[in-house]
Amino acid sequence: MSRYLYYPGCSMDRSGRAYRESLTQVCEHLGLSLAEIQDWNCCGATEYVGVSLSPAYALIARNLALAAKAKQGGEPVVAACSACYLNLAKANLYMQESPKLNANVNAALAAGGLHYEPGSVEVRHLLEVIMHDVGLDAVRANVTKPLAGLRVAPYLGCMVPRPDPDKRWRDHERPDELDLLLKALGADVVDFPLKTECCGGHMTQIAPRVGLELIKRLVDEAAHHQADMMVTVCPMCQINIDAYQGEMNAIFHTKSKMPIVFFTQLMGVAFGLDQKAMGFGRELTDVRPALKKIVQAPPEAASDEAPSHRPRPDKRALPMPRKLEDDAAATAEVNR
Repeated sequence: MSRYLYYPGCSMDRSGRAYRESLTQVCEHLGLSLAEIQDWNCCGATEYVGVSLSPAYALIARNLALAAKAKQGGEPVVAACSACYLNLAKANLYMQESPKLNANVNAALAAGGLHYEPGSVEVRHLLEVIMHDVGLDAVRANVTKPLAGLRVAPYLGCMVPRPDPDKRWRDHERPDELDLLLKALGADVVDFPLKTECCGGHMTQIAPRVGLELIKRLVDEAAHHQADMMVTVCPMCQINIDAYQGEMNAIFHTKSKMPIVFFTQLMGVAFGLDQKAMGFGRELTDVRPALKKIVQAPPEAASDEAPSHRPRPDKRALPMPRKLEDDAAATAEVNR
């Protein structure tokens, strides 16, 4: 197995749980060993760097320092969350470029007995690892149930392909890596021109109508191209478009029912892995009618008993990390 250090980030135990479940199964299937960084902390998401620069980057760099201590060789640290990936990559770069920032961050880390030499850990996104380390030929070789008949809109969101400090992507504005991966799974990939446009982030909380307009723009464009679903690499994008689609319909008098799923979930379907283990059923906008369009779809995708869109969770309930021993309680909560 190829070993990678893994930084999960806060959302993977709550709003992005289907992402965690599916990537764990898919990576194991492909022979990728993810060694979770011990004692990791929140990366600060998108807001903290706009509040206080040095403390924000110290928060991020603490994870890089822990990763550097955990290295057994030259393995990189992999993040699946777009915000986590971008924060880790930027901290790595900016600490190299700014001696002042580097000194301030390491002064803060020293209080906890840590130090980080910028550039000593390579930061990568899971999609890029699958594209370049695993490769499309190996992906195709693992496909046992091609996604034939399924029209998908690839949606990267705004954070993964830019500013791209390590030059991971071929084109910042029109990256095609996700398109190529989904095609390798047998899906019919639509030309989605808004693939790197913002989902609104936390605008649904700050200026709700603006946030909902941004979501509507994306959903309408996917529907215009007759996509059965949108496929993303970002937990924020997924929960935003999924959870607020009901409110969007209420405000704009629309009837959209566009599922948005993680790319690793569709990889699991194409690899013939158990759909429940891939986290299907955790989405609010029911994906099962879309999965039925796959030629020779698995029997578990055929039921239509659930409503097309479940109410989103209480907006006061923020995603928080959970300990492993809390998994049973979390599962009961989700299935209730």
